[in-house]
Amino acid sequence: MFVFSKLVWILGQPLSLAFFFGALALIGSLVHRRFVTVVSTLLSILILFVALYTTTGAYIVQGLEERFPRPAGDPADLKCMIVLGGATQNEVTTARGGYELDSAGDRLIETLRLAQKYPQSRVVISGGDGSIGGHYEGDAVISERFFSAFGIAKDRLVEDTTSRTTFENAVNTKELLAQNGLSGCLLITSGFHMPRSVGIFRKQGIDIVPWPVDYRSTGKETLGFDFTQPSLNAQLLATGIREWIGLVGYYAVGRTSALYPGP
Repeated sequence: MFVFSKLVWILGQPLSLAFFFGALALIGSLVHRRFVTVVSTLLSILILFVALYTTTGAYIVQGLEERFPRPAGDPADLKCMIVLGGATQNEVTTARGGYELDSAGDRLIETLRLAQKYPQSRVVISGGDGSIGGHYEGDAVISERFFSAFGIAKDRLVEDTTSRTTFENAVNTKELLAQNGLSGCLLITSGFHMPRSVGIFRKQGIDIVPWPVDYRSTGKETLGFDFTQPSLNAQLLATGIREWIGLVGYYAVGRTSALYPGP
């Protein structure tokens, strides 16, 4: 299931689809299938244009991010928080050491802020090596170095070093929470990833408080053209589509509490 989900995403992301239809158009021209050539060329161009030169991606991501609004202020008390993996550059840190953060690094930064503000709280770090080959350090291992560098004692950390997917995050975390007598934790992950995460954790019967971070949209996005940042537009579209593939797929196999979980 894990490898299958990775392959589905590799083949299903917008730029991969654009390449597929471009290759199909080339094959169609070589075998003199004019209809296949024309339709495939148009689809390839359309996908590229939408991905690179429209705000479709930002608009989709914004919808996901707005699903669970962040609380107006910090909690009065905090016993525990769960931070999901995906905030580190595993390949780089495996080769170079340290704790290189990626675009989702706000997950760890916000967790660090709260851990320093609430010294009595425990931090559950959930994330192993999510690569197909399994050759890299996992998020939990890297995150431990990050928190230790900023003075967070190791005995405050509860580590799940084996989970590769959000579903495994929830399953493994449930066991760790029971072992450590923890409940009512904040769930810290990217805003666009929060609906799927909450649905999966709810399905496992885990009591959490959504705490979204790492926003990618302004909250004021509208559908339109944008010729100024094609690479970012394509990245946002890929992020939004990936989450919706995950939402639909997890709901289809019964791993989430609803197709589009909400507050």
